[in-house]
Amino acid sequence: MKKSFQLKAAFLFAFALLVSSFAFGQDKKPVASPRDSVSGTIAGSTITINYGSPSVKGRKIWGGLEAYGKVWRAGANEATTFTTTKDIKVEGKPLAAGTYGFFLIPAEDGKWTVIFNKVARQWGAYKYDDKEDALRVTVKTKAAPMHERLVYTVDSKSFCMFWDKIVVPVSVK
Repeated sequence: MKKSFQLKAAFLFAFALLVSSFAFGQDKKPVASPRDSVSGTIAGSTITINYGSPSVKGRKIWGGLEAYGKVWRAGANEATTFTTTKDIKVEGKPLAAGTYGFFLIPAEDGKWTVIFNKVARQWGAYKYDDKEDALRVTVKTKAAPMHERLVYTVDSKSFCMFWDKIVVPVSVK
Protein backbone atom coordinates (compact mmCIF):
# COMPACT_ATOMS: atom_id res chain seq x y z
CA MET A 1 0.00 0.00 0.00
CA LYS A 2 2.79 2.37 0.99
CA LYS A 3 4.75 1.47 -2.16
CA SER A 4 1.68 2.12 -4.34
CA PHE A 5 1.24 5.58 -2.80
CA GLN A 6 4.92 6.39 -3.33
CA LEU A 7 4.71 5.27 -6.96
CA LYS A 8 1.64 7.45 -7.58
CA ALA A 9 3.28 10.44 -5.89
CA ALA A 10 6.45 10.00 -7.97
CA PHE A 11 4.40 9.74 -11.17
CA LEU A 12 2.40 12.87 -10.27
CA PHE A 13 5.61 14.79 -9.47
CA ALA A 14 7.20 13.74 -12.79
CA PHE A 15 4.07 14.73 -14.71
CA ALA A 16 3.93 18.15 -12.99
CA LEU A 17 7.61 18.71 -13.76
CA LEU A 18 7.07 17.83 -17.42
CA VAL A 19 4.06 20.14 -17.78
CA SER A 20 5.78 23.06 -16.06
CA SER A 21 8.88 22.69 -18.26
CA PHE A 22 6.69 23.13 -21.33
CA ALA A 23 4.94 26.13 -19.83
CA PHE A 24 8.20 27.91 -18.98
CA GLY A 25 9.88 26.87 -22.21
CA GLN A 26 7.47 28.72 -24.51
CA ASP A 27 8.96 31.52 -26.57
CA LYS A 28 7.63 34.91 -25.63
CA LYS A 29 6.32 36.73 -28.71
CA PRO A 30 6.79 40.48 -28.77
CA VAL A 31 3.64 42.47 -28.09
CA ALA A 32 2.25 43.91 -31.33
CA SER A 33 1.42 47.30 -29.79
CA PRO A 34 3.38 47.65 -26.54
CA ARG A 35 2.35 50.22 -23.93
CA ASP A 36 4.61 53.24 -23.71
CA SER A 37 4.55 56.59 -21.97
CA VAL A 38 6.23 59.97 -22.14
CA SER A 39 6.41 62.77 -19.58
CA GLY A 40 7.62 66.34 -19.62
CA THR A 41 7.06 69.72 -18.02
CA ILE A 42 5.03 72.43 -19.70
CA ALA A 43 3.93 75.66 -17.98
CA GLY A 44 4.93 74.24 -14.58
CA SER A 45 2.79 71.14 -15.04
CA THR A 46 3.99 67.58 -15.47
CA ILE A 47 2.34 66.16 -18.57
CA THR A 48 2.21 62.36 -18.95
CA ILE A 49 0.83 60.52 -21.97
CA ASN A 50 0.33 56.76 -21.71
CA TYR A 51 -0.46 54.93 -24.96
CA GLY A 52 -0.33 51.73 -26.97
CA SER A 53 2.28 52.05 -29.73
CA PRO A 54 1.22 50.26 -32.93
CA SER A 55 3.35 49.89 -36.08
CA VAL A 56 2.50 50.78 -39.66
CA LYS A 57 3.52 47.32 -40.98
CA GLY A 58 3.00 48.38 -44.60
CA ARG A 59 -0.65 49.33 -44.01
CA LYS A 60 -2.44 52.48 -45.14
CA ILE A 61 -2.99 54.26 -41.83
CA TRP A 62 -4.87 57.54 -42.44
CA GLY A 63 -8.08 57.01 -44.35
CA GLY A 64 -7.44 53.25 -44.14
CA LEU A 65 -6.79 51.58 -40.80
CA GLU A 66 -7.83 54.82 -39.06
CA ALA A 67 -10.86 56.31 -40.79
CA TYR A 68 -11.24 60.02 -41.38
CA GLY A 69 -14.05 61.66 -39.43
CA LYS A 70 -14.23 58.94 -36.77
CA VAL A 71 -13.13 59.13 -33.11
CA TRP A 72 -9.86 57.24 -32.61
CA ARG A 73 -8.21 56.23 -29.32
CA ALA A 74 -4.94 57.90 -30.38
CA GLY A 75 -2.97 54.69 -29.92
CA ALA A 76 -3.70 50.99 -29.71
CA ASN A 77 -5.76 48.77 -27.41
CA GLU A 78 -6.66 50.62 -24.19
CA ALA A 79 -7.42 54.30 -24.87
CA THR A 80 -4.54 56.75 -24.56
CA THR A 81 -4.51 58.76 -21.33
CA PHE A 82 -3.31 62.32 -20.81
CA THR A 83 -2.44 63.58 -17.33
CA THR A 84 -1.65 67.13 -16.27
CA THR A 85 -0.69 67.90 -12.68
CA LYS A 86 -1.79 71.57 -12.95
CA ASP A 87 -4.38 73.54 -14.87
CA ILE A 88 -3.08 74.33 -18.38
CA LYS A 89 -4.22 75.93 -21.61
CA VAL A 90 -4.39 73.69 -24.67
CA GLU A 91 -4.49 75.63 -27.92
CA GLY A 92 -5.49 78.63 -25.78
CA LYS A 93 -8.40 76.87 -24.02
CA PRO A 94 -8.39 75.89 -20.31
CA LEU A 95 -7.99 72.27 -19.19
CA ALA A 96 -8.16 71.48 -15.47
CA ALA A 97 -5.55 69.30 -13.77
CA GLY A 98 -6.44 65.62 -13.99
CA THR A 99 -6.27 62.47 -16.08
CA TYR A 100 -8.27 62.25 -19.28
CA GLY A 101 -8.99 59.82 -22.08
CA PHE A 102 -7.20 61.28 -25.10
CA PHE A 103 -8.80 60.89 -28.53
CA LEU A 104 -8.32 62.29 -32.01
CA ILE A 105 -10.62 62.66 -34.98
CA PRO A 106 -8.43 62.52 -38.11
CA ALA A 107 -9.54 64.67 -41.05
CA GLU A 108 -8.40 64.41 -44.64
CA ASP A 109 -7.90 68.19 -44.84
CA GLY A 110 -5.37 68.01 -41.97
CA LYS A 111 -7.55 69.87 -39.43
CA TRP A 112 -7.86 67.25 -36.69
CA THR A 113 -10.00 67.38 -33.56
CA VAL A 114 -8.14 66.77 -30.29
CA ILE A 115 -10.34 65.49 -27.45
CA PHE A 116 -9.78 65.29 -23.69
CA ASN A 117 -12.53 63.07 -22.25
CA LYS A 118 -13.39 62.80 -18.54
CA VAL A 119 -13.51 59.00 -18.78
CA ALA A 120 -9.80 58.18 -18.67
CA ARG A 121 -9.90 54.39 -18.48
CA GLN A 122 -11.70 52.78 -21.39
CA TRP A 123 -10.96 50.16 -24.00
CA GLY A 124 -10.46 51.72 -27.40
CA ALA A 125 -13.16 54.22 -28.36
CA TYR A 126 -16.02 51.72 -28.29
CA LYS A 127 -17.83 53.37 -25.37
CA TYR A 128 -16.61 56.89 -26.05
CA ASP A 129 -19.29 59.46 -25.15
CA ASP A 130 -18.88 63.04 -26.34
CA LYS A 131 -21.04 64.23 -23.42
CA GLU A 132 -18.04 63.40 -21.21
CA ASP A 133 -15.63 65.65 -23.15
CA ALA A 134 -13.77 68.14 -20.97
CA LEU A 135 -12.21 69.91 -23.96
CA ARG A 136 -12.12 69.77 -27.76
CA VAL A 137 -9.71 71.78 -29.88
CA THR A 138 -8.73 71.74 -33.55
CA VAL A 139 -5.10 71.50 -34.69
CA LYS A 140 -3.42 71.39 -38.08
CA THR A 141 -1.29 68.33 -38.82
CA LYS A 142 2.03 68.53 -40.63
CA ALA A 143 3.99 66.21 -42.86
CA ALA A 144 6.76 64.33 -41.03
CA PRO A 145 9.46 61.81 -41.83
CA MET A 146 8.21 58.22 -41.68
CA HIS A 147 7.63 56.87 -38.15
CA GLU A 148 7.00 53.11 -38.25
CA ARG A 149 5.86 53.05 -34.63
CA LEU A 150 3.46 55.58 -33.08
CA VAL A 151 5.25 57.84 -30.61
CA TYR A 152 4.42 60.91 -28.52
CA THR A 153 6.87 63.64 -27.54
CA VAL A 154 6.62 66.45 -24.98
CA ASP A 155 8.70 69.65 -25.15
CA SER A 156 8.49 72.97 -23.29
CA LYS A 157 5.58 74.34 -25.36
CA SER A 158 3.71 71.39 -26.82
CA PHE A 159 3.18 67.69 -27.19
CA CYS A 160 3.09 65.85 -30.50
CA MET A 161 1.96 62.52 -31.86
CA PHE A 162 4.06 61.07 -34.70
CA TRP A 163 2.92 58.11 -36.77
CA ASP A 164 3.34 57.16 -40.40
CA LYS A 165 4.12 60.44 -42.21
CA ILE A 166 2.03 62.73 -39.97
CA VAL A 167 2.75 64.81 -36.88
CA VAL A 168 -0.10 66.15 -34.76
CA PRO A 169 1.28 69.14 -32.78
CA VAL A 170 -0.73 70.46 -29.81
CA SER A 171 0.38 73.69 -28.11
CA VAL A 172 0.22 73.98 -24.32
CA LYS A 173 0.69 77.00 -22.03
